[in-house]
Amino acid sequence: MKKIINFKQFNKLDIRIGTVIEFEEIKNSDKLLRLVFDVGKKKIQIITGMKKFYKKEDFLNKQFPVLLNLEPRKIMGLESQGMLLAADQEGEPVLLCPVKKVRKGSVVH
Repeated sequence: MKKIINFKQFNKLDIRIGTVIEFEEIKNSDKLLRLVFDVGKKKIQIITGMKKFYKKEDFLNKQFPVLLNLEPRKIMGLESQGMLLAADQEGEPVLLCPVKKVRKGSVVH
């Protein structure tokens, strides 16, 4: 477990539901995928290391929670503009998704 934070600190996280509108396997990488999310008023690119666990049909047109206000980071020359949230099950990422369709950009509390 990590250090306890207060509600004000939690509220600094901008977690929203995004819909995957583009999917690309990154060449020369056995781990990385490039996903583009529609999060309502904008689109963001996220680079994730889930290539060996998931395929295109697991992502495209599906909704997931994403952290939007994470500092951008370059990965293999591509800018990752957020983070796809997933559970860790013994080193394997397990995708999280709403049980019913929600508006793109819906805030996660």
